[in-house]
Amino acid sequence: MKADLSTAIGVAAAGAAILIGITLEGGSVGSVFEPTAFLIVVGGGVGVTLASFTMDELKGIPGVMKQVVFTSVQPPNESIKILVELADKARREGILVLEKRMKDIDDEFLKKGIQLVVDGNDASVVRTIMESEIENQMARHHVGASFFTTLGGFLPTIGILGTVLGLVHALENLSDPSSMGPAIAVAFIATLYGVGFANVIFLPIGNRLKRQSEGEIRVRELLLEGILSIQAGANPRVVEEKLNSFVAPSQREKVMD
Repeated sequence: MKADLSTAIGVAAAGAAILIGITLEGGSVGSVFEPTAFLIVVGGGVGVTLASFTMDELKGIPGVMKQVVFTSVQPPNESIKILVELADKARREGILVLEKRMKDIDDEFLKKGIQLVVDGNDASVVRTIMESEIENQMARHHVGASFFTTLGGFLPTIGILGTVLGLVHALENLSDPSSMGPAIAVAFIATLYGVGFANVIFLPIGNRLKRQSEGEIRVRELLLEGILSIQAGANPRVVEEKLNSFVAPSQREKVMD
């Protein structure tokens, strides 16, 4: 797995900027820490989000959280290099020789595709099976990203609910005007938490997972085209040119001399 800390760095930078801004305005960082508001907003938000998904869908969320920082899919250029090498070997020695290379392939999707080809399946069968794998992966990824975007959507509303509850409590003490100001300030912290956690943490994580999913799907589609080209006995140079169309021109690397 390869670590990508852009999301963690971005969230930390946004949080730091907000806290620094509070101090520059003359406020105290400690004044925005309110356990009751935190419990209402985060606890309530997580609760209604859990209620929005089935138990089977929720079982995959812990694994999805690792993808926020780590990715197990190799870069497109690495995939192209492997496919071109396999295409060259298959063209020189025959398709069955690829079975000996199976142990050297780490990507399970690629391994499965090559195995289907080596087993002599028709190209249409290989495409159908592998496209089904891609569609199922897209569905799983959608659930993971949707969990965080749904949570980010609920939190501001739960924050307003917490603020209303706080204001009701403040109005119950009209006989003590000196307590009104602090009580109202505490009440609005719930809204701060709802909007802040949603837009600084959970919505960015959801967007990150969506973009990562899109990148992984593109790599899977690249692998599928490479597998079918190898099965068709295409020239390795043609395979390379075909697969490079999946990569931005500035990021393309030459494999065949």
